Amino acid sequence: MITKDSIETAYSFLHQKQRIYIHSTLDWQKDDIEIAIASYADEMSQELLDVISGGRADFLRDHKRFKEDITKAVEILENMLYI
Repeated sequence: MITKDSIETAYSFLHQKQRIYIHSTLDWQKDDIEIAIASYADEMSQELLDVISGGRADFLRDHKRFKEDITKAVEILENMLYI
């Protein structure tokens, strides 16, 4: 079961990192954020991850799709907050 707390925690963390990521001009900072988010995704509720990833195994872990993935995750989690 996905709890409201897990949604709020994931949203807060991913939203904060997304805001920094999209405005950063430092490659090392973006890399650090990608590593932190991938680690977070490894530890988060599998059920919640499945919902936001659509079942994609490399979601939030693929460097080439990271910006798209984190944007999608934040949007889905934001919508889940109001359900």
